[in-house]
Amino acid sequence: MYFAAILAGGSGVRMGNPDKPKQFFFLGEKPILVHTLEKFCASGRFDKVLVLTPATWVQQTRDIIERHCPQYAGAVAVAAGGAARNDTIENAIRYFEDECGGGADDIIVTHDAVRPFVSLRMIEENIEAAERCGACDTVVPATDTIVESANGETISAIPNRSVLYQGQTPQSFNMGALKEMLASLTAEERDILTDACKAFVLRGRPVALVRGDVSNIKITYPQDLRVAEAMLEA
Repeated sequence: MYFAAILAGGSGVRMGNPDKPKQFFFLGEKPILVHTLEKFCASGRFDKVLVLTPATWVQQTRDIIERHCPQYAGAVAVAAGGAARNDTIENAIRYFEDECGGGADDIIVTHDAVRPFVSLRMIEENIEAAERCGACDTVVPATDTIVESANGETISAIPNRSVLYQGQTPQSFNMGALKEMLASLTAEERDILTDACKAFVLRGRPVALVRGDVSNIKITYPQDLRVAEAMLEA
């Protein structure tokens, strides 16, 4: 089976509204989350699409989905996320196991709710790469020189840009392998984890690359929303 976990646990602090998570800001005539959901539902590849949202927003999320995309309401479930990103992913795995009969051989595609311009091509290639390799990350080549600073004041290294990529989402996995990798992490490793792919890297497991796109932006700041509005109009 194929499952999609839409990670919608972010806050609105950096968007200037701490009381409203950024995924519920409007982009055009619909919330950002709805634009993202429509891509995954329209792909036709998923047995269940799960939105993981702050616990206090679970019912509001259900209401938003029913209001803006009622045609997909039956295919989409909503559950509470966790304290951190990987806790949220573990909640998704438990949901798919307990509520959908998911197992170790199934595929889970995880995606940021605030990346509404994900393409059907990226989703399809994520599924193919996860089936082939067990884990994959969507990336674009780094176009700017990346500067490393250990102390935040002076340059400590300038890595070779030709081997650097910027990570996006989706990130997709064999569900059994993902569960195993997350369960193997120490408390110290969990503290430094920024995404699930790093759990595989820490254990020396291969993670395939899927070509992303510069249009697959993450809406984090008010200026990102203005760019997204312009992209939507275009």
